[in-house]
Amino acid sequence: MKNSVFIATSIDGFIADKNDNIDWLHSIPNPSNNDMGYNDFISSMDGIVMGRKTFQTVCNFDIEWPYSIPVFVLSNSLKEIDDKYIEKVKLVKGSLTNVLKEIHQQGCKKLYIDGGSTIQSFLKEKLIDEMTITTIPIVLGGGIPLFGDLPHSLNFECIETNIYLDKVVQNKFRFVN
Repeated sequence: MKNSVFIATSIDGFIADKNDNIDWLHSIPNPSNNDMGYNDFISSMDGIVMGRKTFQTVCNFDIEWPYSIPVFVLSNSLKEIDDKYIEKVKLVKGSLTNVLKEIHQQGCKKLYIDGGSTIQSFLKEKLIDEMTITTIPIVLGGGIPLFGDLPHSLNFECIETNIYLDKVVQNKFRFVN
């Protein structure tokens, strides 16, 4: 079982700007549409766990549903899923241990953890095994941070580094006890 993060941040560590926008992710020209390893990453996952805000952001994209694997939306406030997502998304709530047990029982063992609050919650419980963090060379000066307060420090080792488009740095980290 493995919980992995694949996310982009600004140089100053934000995953969305002060207005919750992510359009700055496209600030570097990418004429060949280099996915920077995302397709390889997502094809190795069995399921996705995302928070309510991330789910709502994805739903507001003007595209077809982008995931072919099960999506579990972690939310204590969302009561139901819109009918058009009912076959694609399952609402989960409770302690992360119980949520993971429920998801694992459904055959999803390699999970993509997405969304700022969700990632922070998993980190607080030492439940992130790997993180791929792509740094876009922009300073936003505020917004939604990737990391928050933790009750303890967490040690990771960098196991891979790539540079894309001569400007974007991607580091892959593995959790070490």
